[in-house]
Amino acid sequence: MAVAAVSLLTAFPASAATRDPAPVLQTQAFVDDPGATPANADADDPAVWVHPHDPDRSVVLGTLKEGGLAAFDLGARTLQLVPAGPGGRFNNVDVVGDLAVVSDRGRDRVRVYRIDPAGSAAGSHVLRDVTDPAAAPVFSASESEVDEQRTAYGLAAGRDPRTGVRWVAVTRRHETRVALLRLVDGPGGTVGTAPIDTVDLPSEFRLPDGSTWSPCEEPGERPQLEGSVIDGRVLYTAQEDVGIWRIPLTSTGFGRPELVDRVRSFGVPERWNGEECVPAGPDPGYGGRWLTADAEGLAVANGTLFASSQGDSRFVVYGRHVRDLRIVAGRGTDSVEHSDGSAISTASLGRRFPHGLLVVHDGERRPAAGDLPTTGFAFVRLEDVLGR
Repeated sequence: MAVAAVSLLTAFPASAATRDPAPVLQTQAFVDDPGATPANADADDPAVWVHPHDPDRSVVLGTLKEGGLAAFDLGARTLQLVPAGPGGRFNNVDVVGDLAVVSDRGRDRVRVYRIDPAGSAAGSHVLRDVTDPAAAPVFSASESEVDEQRTAYGLAAGRDPRTGVRWVAVTRRHETRVALLRLVDGPGGTVGTAPIDTVDLPSEFRLPDGSTWSPCEEPGERPQLEGSVIDGRVLYTAQEDVGIWRIPLTSTGFGRPELVDRVRSFGVPERWNGEECVPAGPDPGYGGRWLTADAEGLAVANGTLFASSQGDSRFVVYGRHVRDLRIVAGRGTDSVEHSDGSAISTASLGRRFPHGLLVVHDGERRPAAGDLPTTGFAFVRLEDVLGR
């Protein structure tokens, strides 16, 4: 596939905030260790659910890999911890209506939890598992294939603005395939999925000098897609070592993908030396300006795309004037490093976040728990990032 022209989404409104923002709150720190509580909890991706009647009681959700799924109030206090279950590994989460939708990378399933507005006030039982017990794997043809772990990975959910159908886009681990599913109501209030379409994004690119290039990966793996967000009838998805794709959505599936920004290392020759990727030639200069691989979490606010440039712990705001920023340390809060995921709510969320909320994954919470690294989620006032 030839390299598409980079549009940088220049029709989007300009962003007004100019200083690097700081979190106002942080969740508890999580430790990826069998002796921790919850065990083997590695924070990854957040989502925001807005309470339909009382914005102060809105809920932030976060995946913890083998640690399951966490629910937090707007004070960043933990309301509930939902275990991933045997073999489960929760990767990404998103919200559509009163449903939290999770990619279970360990089981190759889409898991669904109903969010209880009353539970957010009581401080417990916010989430109730309503996954259809007959739900089939997203990509695998059998349970033995699930064991190979080329499974559901990145996830974004939304509602078709024309038909009202609740749809979910899921990327596949170690592959370039994206599946589009719809949520289906089942018996007893359960929710399952039904396939709509799949699309395979490229793993090889034709460069302007006529040569071809593929990102260096471990043998047998293709350039991974994960961070994703649905904006109306458009899916944005980040290919970690490539850049950000824009894919139109219709009621019957995917339109033509367009690569709208590239990582800085796009086109740089590398080779696998048995342990890691190492340089294999000079930079030909075909990369983008803003993203340092990996390109990771994506979020949208009023048409402005917000992306994690994980390699340099920065974030890129694709407005009329594209810019980047860091989330720095604040009063009693840590800076954000190597962020995997983000979520934005533009709703007025009561006294703490009257102009909206940005939640980001923090891959290096400090101080660490002894010799064990910690992760978590940071809450940032949206006006500190995008202006009012």
